[in-house]
Amino acid sequence: MVGLVLVSHSARLAEGVTELARQLGGEAPIEPAGGLPEGGLGTSIELIEQAVRSADRGAGVVILADLGSAVLTVKLLLDDAADLPGPVVLADAPLVEGAVSAAVAAAAGADLDAVRAAAEEARDFRKL
Repeated sequence: MVGLVLVSHSARLAEGVTELARQLGGEAPIEPAGGLPEGGLGTSIELIEQAVRSADRGAGVVILADLGSAVLTVKLLLDDAADLPGPVVLADAPLVEGAVSAAVAAAAGADLDAVRAAAEEARDFRKL
């Protein structure tokens, strides 16, 4: 099953979105990676890498990130960490809607490309 990692500048935000996605996404492995190791706002390449390793079940991992520097931190990890498990990709998707859509797709057994596509299609969801 494809795993998910949700990256935010805020640990509480990453944990909250993870909780929501887990409740709606069933069995999908979802891990938060928010804030700095010592607390406070920011992003940590080490926390993201730990979350990727924890979410990996052998079918790859899709990462979603909240804001610009979180995206940059994920890109640094993907560029520099040759020893990450399986394929790991960054989705260009909204964090909340993308996480829920990706979790549902992953729980249904979708492959890595389909899970990323589900996350990215969420940016087109209208609320009104």
